[in-house]
Amino acid sequence: MPNIKPISDLRNYGEVLRDVAIGSPVFLTKNGHGRYAVLDIEEYEEYEKMRAWRELSAELDVGRRSGEENGWIPAEEVRKSFEARYRG
Repeated sequence: MPNIKPISDLRNYGEVLRDVAIGSPVFLTKNGHGRYAVLDIEEYEEYEKMRAWRELSAELDVGRRSGEENGWIPAEEVRKSFEARYRG
């Protein structure tokens, strides 16, 4: 069951933070609507890793589709392009 509290409970922030744990964020409401989430830092770091993975995966899919539709660039050509870009 989600842990939902009004933002006014932050007056006693120590009590709010005590309820935060991995897998158990505290959701804060403002005027009766969800507004903020307080997460354990480890859970936040995992969230960021997952988000970065999704972004990378989406970019890789774009590249794969481009290769399939427009043809692939030989590995040696890609290597030369990177060497020119990062050595020069």
